[in-house]
Amino acid sequence: MGRPVSVEDYRRIAARRLPRAVFDYVEGGAGDERGVARNRAALERILLSPHALADVSSRDLSVPFFDRRLPLPLVIGPTGLSGSVRPGADLMLARAAARAGVPFVLSTASTSSIEEVARASDGEKWFQLYVLNRDLADSLTRRALDAGFHTLVLTVDVAVSGRRERDVRNGFGIPFRMTPGFVAGCAVRPAWSLSQLKHGLPQFGNLVSAQAKDASSQALLMLRQMDASFSWDDLEALRARWPHRLLVKGIMRAEDAERCFACGADGVVISNHGGRQVEDTPAPIDVLASVTAPEGKMMLVDGGFRRGADVVKALALGANGVLLGRAPLYGLAARGEAGVDEVIRIFQAEMDNTLALIGCPRAEDLSRDFLA
Repeated sequence: MGRPVSVEDYRRIAARRLPRAVFDYVEGGAGDERGVARNRAALERILLSPHALADVSSRDLSVPFFDRRLPLPLVIGPTGLSGSVRPGADLMLARAAARAGVPFVLSTASTSSIEEVARASDGEKWFQLYVLNRDLADSLTRRALDAGFHTLVLTVDVAVSGRRERDVRNGFGIPFRMTPGFVAGCAVRPAWSLSQLKHGLPQFGNLVSAQAKDASSQALLMLRQMDASFSWDDLEALRARWPHRLLVKGIMRAEDAERCFACGADGVVISNHGGRQVEDTPAPIDVLASVTAPEGKMMLVDGGFRRGADVVKALALGANGVLLGRAPLYGLAARGEAGVDEVIRIFQAEMDNTLALIGCPRAEDLSRDFLA
């Protein structure tokens, strides 16, 4: 393959570089993966309606976002165990996001710690919270606050883990399980294997740091065994304790979004966890059309975004921005930190091209009038 020019090109390179079990962890979804396919199909089904003879000699991709403008309507979303793709992945993702001027969301299940990421990047950093248990959640939020993370993203769609059959078949876990199949997969991916051996096999950075050495929580996190009793009252309590912006991720109903805003959330992320939890749900882009954010609140969306045109469609449907999950990981697997930069630039170029071709010079002016 020549120089990669699309996110799909990076995905193909990632598939060739990563052992099958690791690529399947990134790529896979729940059950028969109908949810993963539905996310893409829904975006592809939405058509654009170009306006003729508009002055698009210059285009502006920036959008209003809380108390500032984002140069691009993108957020590098939280991805767990990204160090299995490439050592130091969270640090690379954070630095690439900072160069692009967009936020980076660190997962509770990251392979670098909150403190390591805080030191690695001076960009805008958010922390995504899984509530495994209340004491650990309180500890993680205090550490994020102390490290300068000013946005907390509470994920609410993982009361239990989705059944991801690729991972079950491969026996994927942390620490890596050295089954014959996994070892054979590593043997045919020597560059990945040598890099992992050189830097040390991935661990849950937030649970093995000097601030937290908790083997039982590591096991719970690998199995996504969360506190299934966490409820609306607990969200209100978290809102009262957290002094900065709070977003709720994993919302798939308009009434739940309204209730989040009523509880004081500053924003919601319409998300079905990339099709990795409940297989037979609508695509987030289809739910987005039914949700309205009050003045001053933000509405983000994720799920299957691979093209700049996909982002344009989301903004036209009312989103303030899009979280990218798998796409940056493809770049990371293919070409390291430079690959993440390149994937972001692909989204930027495609968004710019799409705005010009549909007759909309400013991303913030997108509306349903640009949809067929």
